[in-house]
Amino acid sequence: MAAPWDASIILVCRLSTSLQKRIDDQPTISREMVREAERILHQHLKRVGLKHTGQRDTILRTFLDTREHLSTDELYRLVKRKDPRIGYTTVYRTLKLLAECGLASEVAFHDGIARYEHQYNRRSHHHMVCTECGSSVEFFSSEISALEQEIGRKYRYETTRHTFQIYGVCEECRSKPSP
Repeated sequence: MAAPWDASIILVCRLSTSLQKRIDDQPTISREMVREAERILHQHLKRVGLKHTGQRDTILRTFLDTREHLSTDELYRLVKRKDPRIGYTTVYRTLKLLAECGLASEVAFHDGIARYEHQYNRRSHHHMVCTECGSSVEFFSSEISALEQEIGRKYRYETTRHTFQIYGVCEECRSKPSP
């Protein structure tokens, strides 16, 4: 019998390119959504006593324009195309700020490199990662979200987010002949 989330699996992707592809709930982000994400970032910056800068806005817009799981290095390369004056440290720190205010979350795959994906206006999802080839599957599971809420209630937490990743070996790698 199939698991209830089987139908919710949305994408198998390969790390054969430098950026890992994925499918989102919506293929693009509207201008209104970008403005709202900027407002969220600006409020967070004010709350933590940091300045709103054009460079941070450029990094945020570049990040939101992608649908990939980006490492700091990958985002830095994309940002440099838009504004070569933006430094690596600024990109790194801005990614951390985006994660702090809920616009991004950090995900870890089999390669040990921290990657970020945007969370703005996106429903919670999970990853299954092949430890051999690096392919990943994104899936949605209402059961996992319900479990998060149940555990939060049990321990008197107001839950805000969670991460859930399953590691294994994909069908393609299992079917390869042994060396």
